[in-house]
Amino acid sequence: MRNLTRSDLTELNVFLSLTRSRSFRVSSLELDVSSSAISHSLRNLQNRLGVKLMNRTSRSVVPTVLGETLAKQLEVGFESIGTALDALEQHRNFPVGRLRLNIPYDASVLLLHPVLAGFVTAYPSIDLDIAVDDRIVDIVADGFDAGIRYGNSVPRDMVAVPLTQPLRWVVVGSPAYLARRGRPLRPADLRSHACVRMRLGDKTLYKWELEKGNEFERIDVPGPICVNNTQSVLNAVTNGIGLGYCLERHARDFVRTGQLEIVLADWAALGEPLMMYYTSRRQPAPGLKQLIETIQTAEGVN
Repeated sequence: MRNLTRSDLTELNVFLSLTRSRSFRVSSLELDVSSSAISHSLRNLQNRLGVKLMNRTSRSVVPTVLGETLAKQLEVGFESIGTALDALEQHRNFPVGRLRLNIPYDASVLLLHPVLAGFVTAYPSIDLDIAVDDRIVDIVADGFDAGIRYGNSVPRDMVAVPLTQPLRWVVVGSPAYLARRGRPLRPADLRSHACVRMRLGDKTLYKWELEKGNEFERIDVPGPICVNNTQSVLNAVTNGIGLGYCLERHARDFVRTGQLEIVLADWAALGEPLMMYYTSRRQPAPGLKQLIETIQTAEGVN
Protein backbone atom coordinates (compact mmCIF):
# COMPACT_ATOMS: atom_id res chain seq x y z
CA MET A 1 0.00 0.00 0.00
CA ARG A 2 1.41 3.37 -1.02
CA ASN A 3 1.98 5.93 1.73
CA LEU A 4 0.45 9.24 0.72
CA THR A 5 2.23 12.48 1.53
CA ARG A 6 0.57 15.80 2.32
CA SER A 7 1.37 16.92 -1.25
CA ASP A 8 -0.28 13.80 -2.68
CA LEU A 9 -3.50 14.47 -0.81
CA THR A 10 -3.52 18.15 -1.74
CA GLU A 11 -2.97 17.47 -5.43
CA LEU A 12 -5.53 14.66 -5.52
CA ASN A 13 -8.06 16.97 -3.89
CA VAL A 14 -7.34 19.62 -6.53
CA PHE A 15 -7.74 17.04 -9.30
CA LEU A 16 -11.07 15.85 -7.87
CA SER A 17 -12.33 19.43 -7.67
CA LEU A 18 -11.38 19.95 -11.33
CA THR A 19 -13.23 16.82 -12.47
CA ARG A 20 -16.37 18.12 -10.76
CA SER A 21 -16.18 21.76 -11.85
CA ARG A 22 -14.48 21.37 -15.28
CA SER A 23 -13.12 24.86 -14.62
CA PHE A 24 -9.86 26.20 -13.21
CA ARG A 25 -11.64 29.39 -12.15
CA VAL A 26 -14.42 27.60 -10.28
CA SER A 27 -11.97 25.24 -8.55
CA SER A 28 -9.76 28.16 -7.54
CA LEU A 29 -12.77 29.79 -5.85
CA GLU A 30 -13.83 26.53 -4.21
CA LEU A 31 -10.35 25.80 -2.83
CA ASP A 32 -9.44 29.47 -2.20
CA VAL A 33 -6.22 29.32 -4.21
CA SER A 34 -5.19 30.94 -7.50
CA SER A 35 -5.88 29.39 -10.91
CA SER A 36 -2.13 29.19 -11.49
CA ALA A 37 -1.75 27.18 -8.28
CA ILE A 38 -4.46 24.80 -9.52
CA SER A 39 -2.64 24.39 -12.83
CA HIS A 40 0.70 23.86 -11.10
CA SER A 41 -0.80 21.20 -8.79
CA LEU A 42 -2.34 19.28 -11.71
CA ARG A 43 0.93 19.38 -13.65
CA ASN A 44 2.87 18.04 -10.66
CA LEU A 45 0.37 15.23 -10.14
CA GLN A 46 0.47 14.12 -13.79
CA ASN A 47 4.28 14.26 -13.89
CA ARG A 48 4.59 12.20 -10.72
CA LEU A 49 2.06 9.58 -11.86
CA GLY A 50 3.36 9.56 -15.44
CA VAL A 51 -0.12 9.66 -17.00
CA LYS A 52 -2.35 12.35 -18.43
CA LEU A 53 -5.40 12.91 -16.29
CA MET A 54 -7.02 15.98 -17.86
CA ASN A 55 -7.45 17.35 -21.37
CA ARG A 56 -7.32 21.12 -21.35
CA THR A 57 -8.60 23.47 -24.05
CA SER A 58 -8.97 27.23 -24.13
CA ARG A 59 -12.54 26.92 -22.87
CA SER A 60 -12.71 23.82 -20.71
CA VAL A 61 -10.88 21.07 -18.89
CA VAL A 62 -12.16 17.48 -18.95
CA PRO A 63 -10.78 14.26 -17.50
CA THR A 64 -9.24 11.59 -19.70
CA VAL A 65 -10.49 8.02 -19.50
CA LEU A 66 -7.83 7.29 -16.88
CA GLY A 67 -8.73 10.53 -15.14
CA GLU A 68 -12.42 9.54 -14.97
CA THR A 69 -11.50 6.17 -13.48
CA LEU A 70 -9.22 7.75 -10.89
CA ALA A 71 -11.83 10.38 -10.01
CA LYS A 72 -14.48 7.74 -9.32
CA GLN A 73 -12.15 5.88 -6.98
CA LEU A 74 -11.10 9.12 -5.28
CA GLU A 75 -14.75 10.03 -4.67
CA VAL A 76 -15.12 6.82 -2.66
CA GLY A 77 -11.86 7.38 -0.79
CA PHE A 78 -12.50 11.02 0.10
CA GLU A 79 -16.05 10.18 1.12
CA SER A 80 -14.63 7.59 3.54
CA ILE A 81 -12.22 10.19 4.93
CA GLY A 82 -15.10 12.64 5.36
CA THR A 83 -17.16 10.01 7.16
CA ALA A 84 -14.26 9.27 9.50
CA LEU A 85 -13.78 12.96 10.28
CA ASP A 86 -17.52 13.40 10.84
CA ALA A 87 -17.36 10.53 13.33
CA LEU A 88 -14.56 12.29 15.20
CA GLU A 89 -16.57 15.52 15.23
CA GLN A 90 -19.55 13.59 16.57
CA HIS A 91 -17.32 12.13 19.28
CA ARG A 92 -16.08 15.62 20.18
CA ASN A 93 -19.63 16.97 20.52
CA PHE A 94 -21.06 13.81 22.08
CA PRO A 95 -18.11 12.26 23.92
CA VAL A 96 -17.90 8.63 24.95
CA GLY A 97 -15.94 7.19 27.85
CA ARG A 98 -15.30 7.43 31.57
CA LEU A 99 -14.49 10.67 33.39
CA ARG A 100 -12.89 10.26 36.82
CA LEU A 101 -13.07 13.29 39.12
CA ASN A 102 -11.75 14.08 42.58
CA ILE A 103 -13.69 16.93 44.18
CA PRO A 104 -14.20 18.42 47.65
CA TYR A 105 -17.52 18.38 49.47
CA ASP A 106 -18.17 22.06 48.76
CA ALA A 107 -17.85 21.53 45.00
CA SER A 108 -20.04 18.43 45.04
CA VAL A 109 -22.89 20.28 46.76
CA LEU A 110 -22.60 23.69 45.11
CA LEU A 111 -21.44 22.85 41.59
CA LEU A 112 -21.95 19.23 40.64
CA HIS A 113 -25.26 18.20 42.19
CA PRO A 114 -27.26 21.07 40.64
CA VAL A 115 -26.13 20.18 37.08
CA LEU A 116 -25.68 16.42 37.35
CA ALA A 117 -29.08 15.32 36.07
CA GLY A 118 -28.92 17.65 33.08
CA PHE A 119 -25.37 16.62 32.22
CA VAL A 120 -26.15 12.90 32.36
CA THR A 121 -29.17 13.45 30.12
CA ALA A 122 -27.20 15.55 27.62
CA TYR A 123 -24.18 13.19 27.53
CA PRO A 124 -25.47 9.66 28.16
CA SER A 125 -22.28 8.02 26.86
CA ILE A 126 -20.12 9.55 29.59
CA ASP A 127 -19.66 7.49 32.75
CA LEU A 128 -18.86 9.78 35.68
CA ASP A 129 -16.72 8.29 38.44
CA ILE A 130 -16.66 10.84 41.28
CA ALA A 131 -14.67 10.74 44.50
CA VAL A 132 -15.75 13.35 47.05
CA ASP A 133 -12.68 13.94 49.17
CA ASP A 134 -11.46 17.04 50.99
CA ARG A 135 -7.93 15.65 51.21
CA ILE A 136 -5.34 17.06 48.82
CA VAL A 137 -4.48 14.25 46.40
CA ASP A 138 -2.21 13.82 43.39
CA ILE A 139 -4.85 13.35 40.71
CA VAL A 140 -2.37 11.89 38.22
CA ALA A 141 -0.84 9.38 40.63
CA ASP A 142 -4.28 8.36 41.91
CA GLY A 143 -5.70 7.85 38.43
CA PHE A 144 -8.10 10.79 38.21
CA ASP A 145 -8.67 12.70 34.99
CA ALA A 146 -9.34 16.02 36.73
CA GLY A 147 -10.06 17.60 40.09
CA ILE A 148 -11.77 20.60 41.60
CA ARG A 149 -10.13 22.71 44.28
CA TYR A 150 -10.04 26.31 45.45
CA GLY A 151 -7.74 28.36 43.26
CA ASN A 152 -4.96 28.72 45.80
CA SER A 153 -4.82 24.91 46.25
CA VAL A 154 -4.31 23.98 42.59
CA PRO A 155 -0.77 22.75 41.75
CA ARG A 156 1.10 25.25 39.59
CA ASP A 157 1.90 22.73 36.85
CA MET A 158 -1.77 22.07 36.12
CA VAL A 159 -4.21 23.66 33.68
CA ALA A 160 -6.77 25.45 35.89
CA VAL A 161 -10.15 26.72 34.70
CA PRO A 162 -12.39 28.85 36.98
CA LEU A 163 -15.84 27.39 37.58
CA THR A 164 -17.19 30.17 39.82
CA GLN A 165 -16.76 33.82 40.61
CA PRO A 166 -14.74 34.65 43.78
CA LEU A 167 -16.62 33.18 46.75
CA ARG A 168 -17.85 34.98 49.87
CA TRP A 169 -17.07 33.51 53.30
CA VAL A 170 -19.09 34.45 56.39
CA VAL A 171 -19.32 33.82 60.14
CA VAL A 172 -22.65 32.32 61.21
CA GLY A 173 -24.37 31.42 64.45
CA SER A 174 -27.72 30.10 65.59
CA PRO A 175 -30.25 32.44 67.26
CA ALA A 176 -30.05 30.31 70.41
CA TYR A 177 -26.25 30.60 70.60
CA LEU A 178 -26.29 34.35 69.95
CA ALA A 179 -28.96 34.87 72.61
CA ARG A 180 -26.84 32.91 75.09
CA ARG A 181 -23.35 34.24 74.29
CA GLY A 182 -23.96 37.56 72.56
CA ARG A 183 -22.95 38.77 69.12
CA PRO A 184 -19.31 39.49 68.20
CA LEU A 185 -18.88 43.06 66.96
CA ARG A 186 -15.30 42.86 65.71
CA PRO A 187 -12.96 40.02 64.67
CA ALA A 188 -11.05 40.12 67.97
CA ASP A 189 -14.29 39.23 69.80
CA LEU A 190 -14.17 35.77 68.23
CA ARG A 191 -11.38 34.82 70.64
CA SER A 192 -13.88 34.87 73.48
CA HIS A 193 -16.49 32.78 71.68
CA ALA A 194 -16.99 29.06 71.16
CA CYS A 195 -16.18 28.34 67.53
CA VAL A 196 -16.50 25.22 65.42
CA ARG A 197 -13.04 24.74 64.03
CA MET A 198 -12.23 23.00 60.75
CA ARG A 199 -9.30 20.80 59.82
CA LEU A 200 -8.34 21.11 56.16
CA GLY A 201 -7.48 18.34 53.71
CA ASP A 202 -3.78 18.80 54.45
CA LYS A 203 -4.60 18.24 58.17
CA THR A 204 -3.90 21.84 59.22
CA LEU A 205 -6.40 23.85 61.27
CA TYR A 206 -8.03 26.57 59.25
CA LYS A 207 -7.62 30.12 60.51
CA TRP A 208 -10.67 32.25 59.84
CA GLU A 209 -9.99 35.02 57.34
CA LEU A 210 -11.95 38.26 57.58
CA GLU A 211 -11.65 41.48 55.65
CA LYS A 212 -13.22 44.92 55.66
CA GLY A 213 -12.05 47.32 53.00
CA ASN A 214 -8.26 47.35 53.27
CA GLU A 215 -8.27 45.64 56.67
CA PHE A 216 -7.55 41.93 56.87
CA GLU A 217 -7.37 39.58 59.85
CA ARG A 218 -6.58 35.89 60.13
CA ILE A 219 -7.69 34.45 63.44
CA ASP A 220 -6.92 31.10 65.03
CA VAL A 221 -10.27 30.80 66.77
CA PRO A 222 -10.86 28.74 69.94
CA GLY A 223 -13.58 26.13 70.09
CA PRO A 224 -14.86 22.96 71.74
CA ILE A 225 -14.90 20.81 68.58
CA CYS A 226 -12.99 20.43 65.34
CA VAL A 227 -14.45 18.83 62.20
CA ASN A 228 -13.21 18.21 58.67
CA ASN A 229 -16.14 19.10 56.41
CA THR A 230 -18.67 21.87 55.89
CA GLN A 231 -21.73 19.74 56.62
CA SER A 232 -20.38 18.94 60.09
CA VAL A 233 -19.74 22.65 60.68
CA LEU A 234 -23.33 23.49 59.78
CA ASN A 235 -24.73 20.66 61.90
CA ALA A 236 -22.79 21.85 64.94
CA VAL A 237 -23.64 25.52 64.43
CA THR A 238 -27.38 24.96 63.88
CA ASN A 239 -27.39 22.92 67.11
CA GLY A 240 -26.04 25.93 69.00
CA ILE A 241 -22.58 24.57 69.80
CA GLY A 242 -20.79 27.65 68.55
CA LEU A 243 -20.08 30.02 65.71
CA GLY A 244 -19.03 28.68 62.33
CA TYR A 245 -17.21 29.89 59.24
CA CYS A 246 -18.34 28.77 55.81
CA LEU A 247 -19.23 29.81 52.30
CA GLU A 248 -22.20 32.14 52.31
CA ARG A 249 -23.83 29.93 49.68
CA HIS A 250 -23.81 27.00 52.11
CA ALA A 251 -25.48 29.09 54.80
CA ARG A 252 -28.05 30.77 52.54
CA ASP A 253 -30.95 28.34 53.08
CA PHE A 254 -30.30 28.17 56.84
CA VAL A 255 -30.34 31.98 57.04
CA ARG A 256 -33.53 32.15 54.97
CA THR A 257 -35.33 29.74 57.31
CA GLY A 258 -34.05 31.49 60.43
CA GLN A 259 -31.88 28.61 61.63
CA LEU A 260 -28.72 30.71 61.31
CA GLU A 261 -27.74 34.35 61.30
CA ILE A 262 -24.73 35.99 59.69
CA VAL A 263 -22.57 37.86 62.17
CA LEU A 264 -19.73 40.29 61.41
CA ALA A 265 -21.39 40.74 57.98
CA ASP A 266 -19.22 43.74 57.15
CA TRP A 267 -16.15 41.52 57.64
CA ALA A 268 -17.20 38.86 55.11
CA ALA A 269 -14.22 37.84 52.97
CA LEU A 270 -13.96 37.14 49.25
CA GLY A 271 -11.98 33.99 48.58
CA GLU A 272 -10.58 32.14 45.59
CA PRO A 273 -13.03 30.64 43.08
CA LEU A 274 -13.40 26.90 42.67
CA MET A 275 -11.33 25.66 39.74
CA MET A 276 -11.35 22.56 37.58
CA TYR A 277 -7.78 21.42 37.02
CA TYR A 278 -6.07 18.73 34.98
CA THR A 279 -2.66 17.92 33.61
CA SER A 280 -1.44 19.80 30.55
CA ARG A 281 0.52 16.78 29.32
CA ARG A 282 -2.42 15.11 27.60
CA GLN A 283 -5.72 15.81 25.90
CA PRO A 284 -8.59 16.45 28.34
CA ALA A 285 -10.59 13.32 29.17
CA PRO A 286 -13.86 12.69 27.31
CA GLY A 287 -16.65 14.85 28.67
CA LEU A 288 -14.41 17.15 30.71
CA LYS A 289 -14.79 20.14 28.37
CA GLN A 290 -18.57 19.68 28.32
CA LEU A 291 -18.78 19.37 32.12
CA ILE A 292 -16.72 22.54 32.60
CA GLU A 293 -18.98 24.44 30.21
CA THR A 294 -22.11 23.07 31.90
CA ILE A 295 -20.96 24.23 35.33
CA GLN A 296 -19.75 27.60 34.06
CA THR A 297 -23.09 28.23 32.37
CA ALA A 298 -24.94 27.42 35.59
CA GLU A 299 -22.58 29.70 37.54
CA GLY A 300 -22.68 32.56 35.03
CA VAL A 301 -18.95 32.33 34.34
CA ASN A 302 -17.85 33.05 30.78
